[in-house]
Amino acid sequence: MVIFLIIVGFLVAVLYRQIAVNFMTNPGLNGLIVVVLAFGILLAIAQVVRLMPEVTWANSFRQGEEFEGRRDPVLLAPMRALLGDTSLNMSLNTNVMRSILDSIGNRLDDLRDITRYLIGLLVFLGLLGTFWGLLQTIGSIGNTIQSLDPGSGNANDILDALKSGLKAPLDGMGTAFSSSLFGLAGSLVLGFLDLQAG
Repeated sequence: MVIFLIIVGFLVAVLYRQIAVNFMTNPGLNGLIVVVLAFGILLAIAQVVRLMPEVTWANSFRQGEEFEGRRDPVLLAPMRALLGDTSLNMSLNTNVMRSILDSIGNRLDDLRDITRYLIGLLVFLGLLGTFWGLLQTIGSIGNTIQSLDPGSGNANDILDALKSGLKAPLDGMGTAFSSSLFGLAGSLVLGFLDLQAG
């Protein structure tokens, strides 16, 4: 996960100018997408870090080491209560072990549901920006067409009005495509991290 985030950070650094220009086409929505992505990254990393005390306890228990003074496991607390503090009295049957592992799996899946929701939210925010930008484009194209006056007779005035009128539709397209870009790229990054966390 860390190596992947370093690669993504390197790509962002290399493409910083283009990303900054695209970000500024709709800083409000794009900023929200970046905040959701940052929260999702922190959540995915926290899910993995949360497992470290569990792994440490399981390894020390299996090797018969004392676990005093360290943080007690949370997900494996029912197993620790059943097994006690030493591996000498290890006596769990298959059904009990399967029940404990299923309980742990369900709790971990509940945590991953939030990350999966954030992946969908990033796609939704990208699509929301797309439709928002397209609505701006359609409205401004209609205004541009209505502002053209072919009866004025001067072709230069008509072309100047057309050029100035097309700026708003192009801004709307920038909003549409930049938010789609940020939303889909964010869901790609968070989806890979969720896969690794799983």
